[in-house]
Amino acid sequence: MLSAFSSALRTPDLRKKLLFTVAIIALYRLGATLPSPGVSYTNVQACLKITEQSGNQVLNLLNLFSGGALLQLSIFALGIMPYITASIILQLLTVVIPRLEQLRKEGQSGQAKITQYTRYLTLGLAILQSSAFVALARTGQLFGGLCDQDNPSYQIIPENTGIPIWLTLTVLVMTMTAGTGVVMWLGELVTDRGVGNGMSVLIFTSIAARLPGEGWTIKQTAGTGKFLLVIALVLVIIGLVVFIEQAQRRIPVQYAKRMIGRRMYGGTSTYIPLKVNQAGVVPVIFASSLLYLPQLYLQFFDSNNLTNYQIWIQNWLASPTSWLYITVYFLMIIFFTYFYVSITFNPTEVAENMKKYGGFVPGIRPGKPTADYLDFILSRITLPGALYLGLISVLPNFFFIWLDQKQYQNFPFGGTAVLIMVGVGLETVKQIESQLMQRNYEGFLR
Repeated sequence: MLSAFSSALRTPDLRKKLLFTVAIIALYRLGATLPSPGVSYTNVQACLKITEQSGNQVLNLLNLFSGGALLQLSIFALGIMPYITASIILQLLTVVIPRLEQLRKEGQSGQAKITQYTRYLTLGLAILQSSAFVALARTGQLFGGLCDQDNPSYQIIPENTGIPIWLTLTVLVMTMTAGTGVVMWLGELVTDRGVGNGMSVLIFTSIAARLPGEGWTIKQTAGTGKFLLVIALVLVIIGLVVFIEQAQRRIPVQYAKRMIGRRMYGGTSTYIPLKVNQAGVVPVIFASSLLYLPQLYLQFFDSNNLTNYQIWIQNWLASPTSWLYITVYFLMIIFFTYFYVSITFNPTEVAENMKKYGGFVPGIRPGKPTADYLDFILSRITLPGALYLGLISVLPNFFFIWLDQKQYQNFPFGGTAVLIMVGVGLETVKQIESQLMQRNYEGFLR
């Protein structure tokens, strides 16, 4: 692997792409550490320390995707999450809105139009999210109400600065929205001129940036023995994730020979790769977002004056260590896996396209029988994929219980973090491998 990496660096154009990607990553991490105008960085650090000591789980998924920038209200505080949300929304609307479905079928020009819609929706979502987070920060709810806003030492957005507060809040929202636009642009630059999918690389960077700090926290709090055991378990989990992510069912497809003019076309054999994890990490994001709603509901109430109903929600639906929370989370992931696979892979459409170009599955008649066969195979391999996603996602919850429950609410070594990092890493390595193969070099996977 090291010899292949040195071969990649010796290739001039590939070396430029790698260095360009590294430069964009460095710029992204710089923006994630720069505080936005009007935010007291010292007070933010004080509130973060209080939050870590209490183990309060607040916006941990969004904070994970932003590399810890969200709770610091930095320039890139929103990270790439608005773009991910916009992409998922547009993908779901494609099934509902005929116009979007038509654009998707138009090829590159239609996809460019959908990408433009995604950018507009991203900026709209960035305005809404930045306004919500700024409002939560001003009232102290961004840190779970643990910072007393009457104390000047804990005011995230100081008010007695001589500048009208409405102007400070407006500039802060505009800065965070513009930061989202810049992050989106940086991701597209990496896709066009760098290595790998830009948006995925930035998410990978955000998650990886949190690993050293969280690992060191576990070592200091739980001791060296538990820390080494966690590292060993993480390596086992990564190996299993790599194995499942690479697993696929290949449906053989044979194309009949056709005479067009004086040339003979077709007669080739290929296959349709149906991955075991066909849905990716999207079901986990859906389930996590919905399970955050009970926690968001509790943010609007005084934690010292909760009703019995609110206390029940806090103990069972807002606590990641409760068995009800784990069970609901697991079942929601299974449901969203089937739901997302059903809207992203259409067996009828695939069968019609195969029939149009003279393709058929050996032993299966073209048309509806082929669609039924693909649907049968897909329904069978989706179940182990859904169970795999559910088990990997609830593993951190058991880590919470094992590592003294509330001290590791932002545990980054399992679930969504591992799925994203392994998936992005595999795709990036494959892209570098393909470029090395074009130049007759020995690749990473050899």
